[in-house]
Amino acid sequence: MDLATVDRLLTTTRAVRRRLDLTRPVPREVILECLRLAIQAPTGSNAQTWRWLVVTDGPTRAAIAGLYRNRVVMSARAVAPSDVDPQQQRVNDSAGYLRDHLEDVPVLVIPCVEEKGGAAGWAPSIYPAVWSLMLALRSRGLGSCLTTAHLFRRDEAATLLGIPSGYAQACLIPIAYYTGDDFQPAVRRPVEDLTYWNHWGADR
Repeated sequence: MDLATVDRLLTTTRAVRRRLDLTRPVPREVILECLRLAIQAPTGSNAQTWRWLVVTDGPTRAAIAGLYRNRVVMSARAVAPSDVDPQQQRVNDSAGYLRDHLEDVPVLVIPCVEEKGGAAGWAPSIYPAVWSLMLALRSRGLGSCLTTAHLFRRDEAATLLGIPSGYAQACLIPIAYYTGDDFQPAVRRPVEDLTYWNHWGADR
């Protein structure tokens, strides 16, 4: 493999919220092409119990945006501290922008997975495919992000979208072509500070 290209893809796939092109349609075949790649991801026991709900209808997107903006329960993290650092403030601002414009994003994808139980429950089985989808989108000039705010009102979303009982919504992925300059690797703490060996806190 061309490691330089692979590493660039992995290190520059950012959560895109503000720099989404809200006026450019995303062809159906592009979404299907990316989903074909996504479902090559590993899945628990090779069960492949995922379903991908692609929402392009304007009124339905608006209804989902209403659920997204009007949470039944607000998480503690929703309130930003007064001493938030500039990088986090940019994230907060972009999240607010997405909240205010979600209905204008041309494609919303809600990955769902059958609730099968097991030691880890349903969630881990679909997230490798979600990430593969985001990488495939990035390589084709589209931006996306993984967001979960609408899950505060998941029951209403399930009713709106006709999701049957026994299937859980994993997240919401807004998708559009992105604008602006190319992405750069994010500022992260050194991996050595975050990695332990054999015992919590040990560096050997």
